[in-house]
Amino acid sequence: MTKHIHGGDVYKHKDCLDFSANLNPLGTPERVKQAIIRSLDHIAQYPQVGCSLLREKIAEYEGVKEEEIVCGNGAAEVIFTLCRAVNPKRALIPAPTFAEYGQALASMGCELEYYMLTENDGFVLGDSYLDILHKGLDIAFLCNPNNPTGMLIPHRLLKKILEKCRKLEILLVVDECFEEFLDEPEAYSIIPFLEKLSHVFVLKAFTKIYAMAGLRLGYALCSNEDVLTKICQVRQPWSVSGLAQRAGIAALKETEYVLKTRKLVHEQRKKMEAALTELGYIVYPSQANYIFFKEKTLEGATDSLYDRMLKQGVLIRSCSNYPGLDASCYRICVKTEEENREFLHKLSQCTVTKRTDIKCTDTKHTDTVYTDANPTQAPHRPEKEE
Repeated sequence: MTKHIHGGDVYKHKDCLDFSANLNPLGTPERVKQAIIRSLDHIAQYPQVGCSLLREKIAEYEGVKEEEIVCGNGAAEVIFTLCRAVNPKRALIPAPTFAEYGQALASMGCELEYYMLTENDGFVLGDSYLDILHKGLDIAFLCNPNNPTGMLIPHRLLKKILEKCRKLEILLVVDECFEEFLDEPEAYSIIPFLEKLSHVFVLKAFTKIYAMAGLRLGYALCSNEDVLTKICQVRQPWSVSGLAQRAGIAALKETEYVLKTRKLVHEQRKKMEAALTELGYIVYPSQANYIFFKEKTLEGATDSLYDRMLKQGVLIRSCSNYPGLDASCYRICVKTEEENREFLHKLSQCTVTKRTDIKCTDTKHTDTVYTDANPTQAPHRPEKEE
């Protein structure tokens, strides 16, 4: 059985300060909680098939047509449903990135090609990505901003990718689940251009921005009628609970909450990045509500930073199982100032001060893969991570 490694495992590690899951530091909005409580009177009833009322509200929020929206039991279910619907034979995904892309594709027997994001390029998608898009691809996945690095795709490059995928008839899936945390998400989202991008499938989720991970609610936007029809043919009719649908409708009203979140994340992320740098860690300039950083050396430490922090009652995300990364790489979420201060205090107690520089190299994966320096074609199969 495949072991799924992910953040937020508070069931195994109880009473820990959880910095491993990228959720809104303000917690679930009170309006959403109250909507769930009111929904308890309806749990004896089946949920509404197709989530028509929720889709209507999402359409108003996103400025798209209701029929262009697909809802699911989290964005992950939407990903798996899409792969079942279009049944791609060959796909391209970056690495490291969100695990469910590869898992969903592999479940359909799809052959995977990987574009490696490298430390030398700051883990930012490079122009050479355009060179390895080819006619044999059926589908490509991109995460913007990327998880776990928090890096955005340069806008000029994304426009070129959109155009090349259109010419090559590649279905391009763009995951915008973390864009709500950006200072100016409208500057990076491609949703406003969806009508002209019939080859694009955009993923969104309530999970992160509204801190609703336990409820499971995600959605996608697409103007391609053929893709939407195929999804309707394979999807489960009642995968989105009535509680989740009502909670989603309530969440979409939380405009001030979202603005407050962006301000908090922006301020606290800068403070956290500065503090991590001061402690001697290599910090990559994230644009999301999480920070990707590297311990310069493991010299002098008998166990990993993950283990040392766990002993302090703090849960962080080791990135050692991501392809291209190793045991020196970590991801943490941005939380409230009080929580961040406690985290940094405990981190300072766990930090090894004697350091030598090392690269984030991956010794487990030796196949030829795509990078800016090496845009040759070869499939590469990483381990699964989230």
